[in-house]
Formats: sequence, structure tokens, C-alpha cells
Amino acid sequence: MASASIGAESEYNLATASAVCSLENYLVLPDYTMDDRIREARQALGSEVVVLGYHYQRDEVIRFADFRGDSYKLSQEAARAQGRYIIFCGVHFMAESADVLSRPGQITILPDLNAGCSMADMAEITQVEDCWEQLVRAGMTDDLGDGITPVTYVNSTAAIKAFVGERGGVVCTSSNAPAAIKWGFARNKKLLFLPDQHLGRNTGYAMGIPLNEMIVWDSY
Repeated sequence: MASASIGAESEYNLATASAVCSLENYLVLPDYTMDDRIREARQALGSEVVVLGYHYQRDEVIRFADFRGDSYKLSQEAARAQGRYIIFCGVHFMAESADVLSRPGQITILPDLNAGCSMADMAEITQVEDCWEQLVRAGMTDDLGDGITPVTYVNSTAAIKAFVGERGGVVCTSSNAPAAIKWGFARNKKLLFLPDQHLGRNTGYAMGIPLNEMIVWDSY
């Protein structure tokens, strides 16, 4: 994943436009100031670039998107994208997902590498590794997930998704969480749900699991 100027790797040279505007300066510019520059770049790059706009973006961003939607839909569009450049107007975990699903030679660009998600930040990889080590020491599972199926919500980092996959787990969305939990229970009698407690707890409760059978691990 990159945050570099795409002009450096294409026939379109941003130097032919007006001086490059830093992100810091862009944030204080009036709305629509960048419209002409964006249209010029889009026209020059043509089908080589696809712009994905998360539906919470502001109007001045979303109106230039080729596709709009939630993180799951946009990741699907990223997987189908034919152009060389995928510009993801969203947060870090979304661009990571698009990068994972992209083909060799494609470049995923997140305009602001500091764009984060508070939910994804609820589970940091070292915390999850610590939790899993405790479960292994307690004899509830082994290193590969024979005993507990890990399930993570799509709002999680690529490192978390990889951790879950390596232990036979699955990534879910809010709409298919019940199906993911049923799938997990078909493998093991226990689940570890990430990154926050509420989707897992509420889904489990709706499926008939008593609250006293669901434990929240305290990373602190």
C-alpha cells in the first residue's frame, strides 16, 4: 500500500499541473478548490485508475468515486478492478483489504496513511497474540486453533485477519456474523470474537447463547 504520487509511475506527470498541494495545506482549502486538478488527473489516467469512495466520505470526495459503498462492497470492487491504480478513499483497514484482494502489479493508494478506524484499533495484534497465548496455556486450544475458532469483524487490521486465517478462522461482516459464528461452532465448541465485544455478544445472544457463557477478555 502506498501514499506516493501516482504521476511518478504513469504517463501523466503531476509536474505539468500546478504545484503539488500537501495534505496539510489541502485540509484548509475551501471546498471544490481541487476539482479541476482532480478532473485533469482522472482524464489523463483514464481506465488506469479506479477510485473507491466509502459512503461516509464528504461530498467533495465521494462525487469523484467510481464506486461507492461500505468497506465490504468496495473491497469486492477492488478485486474486480482492471486498472493499475486503486485509490481507496476510506480508512487504513479498508485499503489493506483492497490491497490483499488486488492482483500482482496493481498499486493500492490510501491518500492519508493516518486515516484510522477506532473499532479496528480496539484489537492490536500483540494484544491478540497475548490473549491466544493465555488460551493455549489454559489448555483451551493449540497454536493452530484446535479448540477455539477465531472470528474477526472486517473492521480489523490485515495483521489480525492473517492471525485469524492462520488458525482456521474467518472474517465476517455485520450481516453474515450469525453464519460465521455457526460455521465456527461447526469446527470447535468455543469462539474468540474480535475486535470488540458487542457484535459477537449480541449475535451470540440472539442465537440463544446465554450471556454468562460469553466472557470478555481484558487486555489490560
